[in-house]
Amino acid sequence: NNIHECYIYLGSRFAGDMLSDSSVMARMQKKFWKTKQVLIKATGKKEDEYVVASDADLDAKLEFFHSVQLTCTELLKVIEKYQHRITRLSQEENELGLFLRFQAEHDRTKAGNMMDATSKALCTSAKQRMALCPPLHRLHQEVETFRRRAIADTLLTVSYMEKARTEYRGALLWMKDVSQELDPDTYKQLEKFRKVQTQVRGTKSQFEKLKNDVCQKVDMLGASRCNMLSHSLCTYQTTLLQFWEKTAHAMSGIQEAFRGHVPYQFTTLKVPQVSEMLVDSS
Repeated sequence: NNIHECYIYLGSRFAGDMLSDSSVMARMQKKFWKTKQVLIKATGKKEDEYVVASDADLDAKLEFFHSVQLTCTELLKVIEKYQHRITRLSQEENELGLFLRFQAEHDRTKAGNMMDATSKALCTSAKQRMALCPPLHRLHQEVETFRRRAIADTLLTVSYMEKARTEYRGALLWMKDVSQELDPDTYKQLEKFRKVQTQVRGTKSQFEKLKNDVCQKVDMLGASRCNMLSHSLCTYQTTLLQFWEKTAHAMSGIQEAFRGHVPYQFTTLKVPQVSEMLVDSS
């Protein structure tokens, strides 16, 4: 009995080792085909046109997502530059207004009155122009939050999906390789094909789930961006229109106040060229 139990134990150990070796071999083969798929994608080698065509809707969503990602980053840079230039322009406008005011204090003519009126309009315009900065700052904050949260979350799902897609396509390559050597009369080859087929089904199920998640998130991302920009740009647009209305009103007032004023007459003196002077002297 003891000898019989020993044979049973050794047999179970041998079978376990065989299963373990089989499992290790399957994992190695899975990694091999996954790595091959990664190399195919990295080198730009042509893939199966039917497999690529089946992901056309997903690739269109990804193209839109990358566009949203890129334009949001560019928009943040543009807003920063715009705010900086508005500040510089307001400073220069205010400096010009102060300069005209100083000159008007020393000029009691009609021109002095014009410079004084213009200086007030420029200083007021410079102050009102700075009112554009708060809505732009708010827009910058919302776009930055959108980029850090919504885009980052979608990007994480996209990375999971791409990993699942690589595993799925690697499994397809594996199944294609096995099917080319498949002999339906050979049990081992048929069993191997079934195992690979099960692997393909599992990776496809995971990929399809993540693919659906990505498509839904990208659609929501586009809608969220539209809502965010509509709300933020509406405030900026209202502020901008108010600024231009007030500035235009002030400048129109100056034009009406000095309508009919005779402008200065300038006389241009023509300096003779050197060649003409030499001819006259000769």
